[in-house]
Amino acid sequence: MPGILTPAATVPLPTVRSIRILQPLEWLALAWKDICRVPLLSLAHGAFLMLIGWGILVLGHNRFWLMAGALSGFLIVGPVLATSLYAISRALERGEAVSWRTVRTTWAAWQQARSSGAGSDPGGYWCLVRFGLLLALAATGWVLVSASLITLYAPVRIATPVDFIVHVVLAPDGRLFAMWLALGSVLAAPIFASSVVAMPLLLDRRISVYQAVLTSWLVVMENPLAMAWWAGWIVLFTLLGLASLLIGLVAVMPMLGHASWHAYRDLVDASAFAARDLSASAQEGRVL
Repeated sequence: MPGILTPAATVPLPTVRSIRILQPLEWLALAWKDICRVPLLSLAHGAFLMLIGWGILVLGHNRFWLMAGALSGFLIVGPVLATSLYAISRALERGEAVSWRTVRTTWAAWQQARSSGAGSDPGGYWCLVRFGLLLALAATGWVLVSASLITLYAPVRIATPVDFIVHVVLAPDGRLFAMWLALGSVLAAPIFASSVVAMPLLLDRRISVYQAVLTSWLVVMENPLAMAWWAGWIVLFTLLGLASLLIGLVAVMPMLGHASWHAYRDLVDASAFAARDLSASAQEGRVL
């Protein structure tokens, strides 16, 4: 599916491919191979995310909505935090050397783009940060809507995670929890559709956030069943990571990060757009 016509103008977009419904399993298998090739680099990303999560739990354990907001935000912006995992998978795919310099150069490229004035370029590296801010706003919106729902319908004031579990999750009738889950699903669907391939695409090609989000939506419309299957895997892995007191995130984050790169490669042909190559210094070093 090549470009699409908008009411205002023709927006050039990458070509979107159709895939098999079970293809997400192949992405997970390829992600596991990437982790095995660079275990220290990959798992360090998950460990960093786990430590951030623990910090949020410690600071917000008795402030439920503060903790819920912080956790929601940090999970929704996960695709941004996984940017260097996409860069690692790309380098491995190309047969390039991978080291800690690959990670450092990936993240430094944002600040370099801003300081050099390239942040105003819609296809510049700073667009990754802009997209991350949009996801953070979406997370904030979810927490505000969620807090309003619980405040209106909960039988008691919800101030701690224990209150939420006892009076919402384990409530005898279960209606409020069902409403909360349904609302979360409705709000999560457009976030998933907007981001499923957007971040890997922004990393790989000189393309604007608008084009990346449109491409992501086209991917979902072209492959609704496969994308629903992939969303289910993401939810399952994320729940496993959270249920293990966040320890599981050490493996879950790199698994989903690497798999998201392979999802992008199978779903999108962006060869018509200029490549966004990292500095040559990222290609130096030794494959771990």
